[in-house]
Formats: sequence, C-alpha cells, structure tokens
Amino acid sequence: MTPLFTELAANLDDIAQQGLYRSRRVIASPQGINLEIDGRHIVNFCSNDYLGLANHADVLKAFKAGADQYGVGSGSAHLICGHSAAHHALEEELAAFTGRDRALLFSTGYMANIGAITALLGRGDAVFEDRLNHASLLDGGLSSGATFKRYAHANVADLGSKLDKAAGNKLIATDGVFSMDGDFAPLDELAVAAKNHHAWLMVDDAHGLGVIGRHGGGIVEHYGLSQDDVPVLMGTLGKGFGTFGAFVAGSELLVETLIQKARTYIYTTALPAAVAEATRTSLKIVVAENWRRDKLKKLSERFSVGAEQLGLQVMPSSSAIQPILIGDSQRAVDISKALLDAGFLVSAIRPPTVPQGSARLRVTFSALHDEQHVDRLLDAFAKIIAGRK
Repeated sequence: MTPLFTELAANLDDIAQQGLYRSRRVIASPQGINLEIDGRHIVNFCSNDYLGLANHADVLKAFKAGADQYGVGSGSAHLICGHSAAHHALEEELAAFTGRDRALLFSTGYMANIGAITALLGRGDAVFEDRLNHASLLDGGLSSGATFKRYAHANVADLGSKLDKAAGNKLIATDGVFSMDGDFAPLDELAVAAKNHHAWLMVDDAHGLGVIGRHGGGIVEHYGLSQDDVPVLMGTLGKGFGTFGAFVAGSELLVETLIQKARTYIYTTALPAAVAEATRTSLKIVVAENWRRDKLKKLSERFSVGAEQLGLQVMPSSSAIQPILIGDSQRAVDISKALLDAGFLVSAIRPPTVPQGSARLRVTFSALHDEQHVDRLLDAFAKIIAGRK
C-alpha cells in the first residue's frame, strides 16, 4: 500500500472509531413503507417519499408511457437536443403550481442550488445562509466567490446585523423545511429583511413542496408569500413528488439568467423525458389529493405525543420529519441497529450532517403509513429504552 492509500486507510479507521462510518443498504424492492433488505421485510421510517407516490400505479404508468414515446435517455443537455416537449410541459405546469412566471428543470436539487447561487453572485457580492442549511446551499455559496456569511439558525436579528455591513449584491439562502430538524424557516420575517436590505431571498423547499400547505404549495403557501416576496424558489421532485430531479422557479428574468449562466444547467445531460412525464402525473395527484397531507399531519402528531410519553427528546417539528435527539453518535447508531433488528428502518444522523453532539434518529412518515405502524414503532422504542436502563 502506498503512503497516500495508507493515509486514506487511517482516515477511515478514525471515522469508524468516532461512530461516524457510513455504509449502504441494498434494497431489493420498490420504494415504499415496506422494504426488502437482506431477505428481510422491514417497515421503512426514513424515506423522503412523503406522499407515497414513488411507486404509485398512475405515476408508473406515465413513466412507462413516457419511455415508450421518448426512450430512456435524454441524449444531451437541454440546450443541445435534450429538451423535450415533456420537459417543457412540466416546466410550465410547475410554474403554474408555484405561482411563478417560469420554472427551469435541473437534474438534481444539489445542481439547482449550486447553479442558481453561482449564476447570481460573484466576487464583491455577499451570500447569507442559515447555519443549518442543506450542504448544497452551503456549497453553492462557497462556490460563488461571494463573501460567505452564516447566521444563527432562524435568527432574523442576527441576519439583519450581518446584512447591514454587506456591500454588493446580496442573497439570503435558507431551507424552507430544515431537512434534519423538521422545523420551518421564519420565511415571512426573512422576506421583510430581504426587502429592507435590497437582497434576493432564495428558498430551498425540497421538504415542503407537495407536503406543506393546503394545496401542497410548500412553505411559501404556508406563509402566503408571492414571487415578489420570494424571488428564487427551488424545489425537488424526488421527495413529495416521488420521482427525480429539481427545478428553480421565479421571474422571466431569473430563469433566462439561469439558462445563460448556471453551469450546472448548461453542462449536464437533461433528466429523462419519461421522468418528466411521470412527474406531470404525480403533480396532478399532489394537487388533488389533500388527504395525503392531512394523514401525514395526523401520523406525525400521533408519533410526537407517543414519543414524548416515552421520555424521548423529540425535536420541535410541524412536518413529516420527526427527529429524536440522542446526542452521542455511537448511541444513535446502536439504537438504529436495534430498531432494524425489530423490523424498522430509522436512520441515525450524525456529524458532519448535524452539529457535534446532536446525533439523532430521523423518523419520517409517509401517507402510506397507518396508525398501527406508528404504534408498533413506539412499542419498539419502548422495549429498546427498557433494555438499556
């Protein structure tokens, strides 16, 4: 082994010693609340398929019909020959759904965030990010070359003091629903701060769109905010919509700027047109079937109340993400393994995804879960807690 690889091996050993080693599980079944892992049938409580659309019969049918019409691959980037009628129709439908002038498809949410921020900012500008933002927003800010500032989580006063000192173009970037905590950004206050300081406000609503709001319009619908209030809206399609990809929605000027300047849009292959067709169908379901959001809310509340009764430290959340704070990384891993042995898949989330000392179990719900699933999970937690006293 060369010295370079010896150093890599030592780094991996160090990660393992800290209880931070990551490994993959091989799934042998479609996504849903019931998964097959290593020949075992497991109840899934860690998926972002919140509305249960990833394996919905109508979505599958649309995907297969799209593949019959367009084939499997898109062949090229959108600006070469990869932009199909399916892509174009989906963009128009997403713009209408979000109440924006236009929407622009990206291949992933990570690429959408990096592409949008780096297209809008450069040296001499400034970007302000919530301390608990998703890695893609943070990486976008760092990649832009702009002055990079992080403000205390959901603290608009701290943000305001930093905005006062900034020059050049300013962009405030925040998660809508924070993916590891489940709480909401104070978007109404952020919109006021942005206007007062002549700054753009960009919201990554990956975990809100489809899930939050009466019609699934996400965090902006929850707060009743317009395109003028939130000029840059990013949403993903692989969570509430159950498919794949992402988009940025906003004004005509914003979208045309991204088409010309967002490198992660210009220089990558378009997502398959069949996925766009599947998403068009899932979007219709998102809008029409309010019962899915209503059920998610009831299940999440039932779990939160039950977990607190067991003495678990449930983090404040009004979303389908219900994290249980553990603290120690290895203990979080051990409880996650015990839950898996009991037939439940619940992820242990550890640094650097979350701050040091705040390892947690991230429990997420789907509209396909029932109350009995919640109660069985709580029973498993109760037995694990009893066994560790």
